[in-house]
Amino acid sequence: MAVYENREAFIPYRRADIIELCLEDGQLPSSDLQKFREFCEILSAYFHFKFHQTLEVLKDNFAPFNPDADTKLRIEPSPEARQQMAAKLASAFHNLLQSANYVAISEDSLQRAFAEKSLIELKTKVEFDDFDQIVCYCRGDIYRMTWVKKWFRKVEKTLDVFERVALLIKFKEKAYFESKSDKSQKLSFTPGKMYVYLYKNIPKFDMEFLFPNVKVSMTWKDRLLLIVPAMGAAVPVLIKALPQILLIVGVILFYTGNIPGLEDLKASEDQVRNFMPVLAAILSMTVAFGGLAFKQYNSYKNKQLKFQKNVTDTLFFRNLANNMGVFHSLIDAAEEEECKEIILVYYHLLTSNGALTKEQLDNQIESWMDRKFGTKIDFDINGPLRNLEEIRGKIIKEGIEEANIQETPLLSYDRDGCCQVLPLEDAKMLIDYVWDNAFAYW
Repeated sequence: MAVYENREAFIPYRRADIIELCLEDGQLPSSDLQKFREFCEILSAYFHFKFHQTLEVLKDNFAPFNPDADTKLRIEPSPEARQQMAAKLASAFHNLLQSANYVAISEDSLQRAFAEKSLIELKTKVEFDDFDQIVCYCRGDIYRMTWVKKWFRKVEKTLDVFERVALLIKFKEKAYFESKSDKSQKLSFTPGKMYVYLYKNIPKFDMEFLFPNVKVSMTWKDRLLLIVPAMGAAVPVLIKALPQILLIVGVILFYTGNIPGLEDLKASEDQVRNFMPVLAAILSMTVAFGGLAFKQYNSYKNKQLKFQKNVTDTLFFRNLANNMGVFHSLIDAAEEEECKEIILVYYHLLTSNGALTKEQLDNQIESWMDRKFGTKIDFDINGPLRNLEEIRGKIIKEGIEEANIQETPLLSYDRDGCCQVLPLEDAKMLIDYVWDNAFAYW
């Protein structure tokens, strides 16, 4: 069983496509085609029900932390209960993402990604101390070519992109932010709440923009591009306003009693006693410097708007779901992945000419996917084998009392450790039995 560092377990095709390709593969007799389709249908229904239970666990434990909730809690949980619910939610979220074939990104990996130069030229900072919990996973680590602006020309650049990023963060309570002298009403998030996001096509080195507490400022290059032109524009304005400045200084010196300074500043006593030229000088200088200040402020605001647009393009147009919407999306993704894996395992064991070990089965499925789809994957054999073993039930046939029938698993192993599955007809009856007894209330 080979392990590939540059491959993922994600199967980039729909469950319906996998089923149809199995049917068109020519390995099943024509009499079994409809049976195989029915087996896949009832199997999918079973896992849909199974993941519905996972969704309910997520919903129940997310309720006190949901920033978008439009319903009230009948009983507010205690701090200890909230802690337990947060831990249970994080655990269920981890398991769900793994079922959907996402890969965990550690906090250390995030910190290293933040240290790299971003595609968006901004200075950023994420305060990890603001969080009680962080769960970050990705799927589809690929490279894409894009054009980026560098000085006065565009250059082609290779980007490391995550096709999917799932992020769950829980902020610390309000008291923590008050102790930092942060005013809660000015925060862009609610302390003590959880925020869950699902994004697509996020460059690896732009991950910091996914965090709602990211602080953004201009780089030194952008500051210089703003300051240097301002200084250049200020020099001619200062030279032009110099006579008015000298006149105003002369007035100040006159009224403070320092008369000898008037000759050096070329301001006569008549000039300083005449108030209108002084007023005109003050007004002229105010307009000149006010115009310069307005121009530079306007340049700063335009730059700020450009930065905000870049961040908006990164987030808004790549956002797939938020909060409860993320759970629903991931439940569907996990259900698809688990069913595709089980169908592939069952099909290859059903049609194999000889017994297969776990390792042989894994390699066979990977080769089949490469041959049929031109897709190289690192198939996760352990998950579907475990799922097939856990599906246990009775095969009830006519004339045999149910009480006399022993439960059997859908998949078992022989003495040599080779995998073996039930034939199609028996497999259908077994899953039908499991489905019928999903609610054993009587």
